Amino acid sequence: MRKSIQFLGMLLIATVVMMSCKKDTDPADKDLFVGTYKGTVSYKKDGTTINSSDGKITVSKIDDKYSFYFGNNIPDLTGIKFEKKDDNSYVSVGSGFTGITINASTLKMLVVKDGATWTADCTR
Repeated sequence: MRKSIQFLGMLLIATVVMMSCKKDTDPADKDLFVGTYKGTVSYKKDGTTINSSDGKITVSKIDDKYSFYFGNNIPDLTGIKFEKKDDNSYVSVGSGFTGITINASTLKMLVVKDGATWTADCTR
């Protein structure tokens, strides 16, 4: 009986995550959003350069703060606030995190903070 309850709980969690990850879901429309964008990503700091033409960024949004989780040993960017543009895109605001634009299908990034540079040109 206990294993059945655990299985049903895991199934419910998986369903919620899959529903929040639909490719046509616009992050601006949800208070809770998780999506994966794929494309070209790069990171530079102190002579270290990481480039990937098949990079992946997992984006999560809780309330009004976004977090960007990179693969390829690139440091993550978290707790970033956005404001809406007129074309249903959102642009990052706040100290050091300007240069990110996101919508339901694209993610573009050029962030320079603390001597490091993150770039991304991704779609989902």
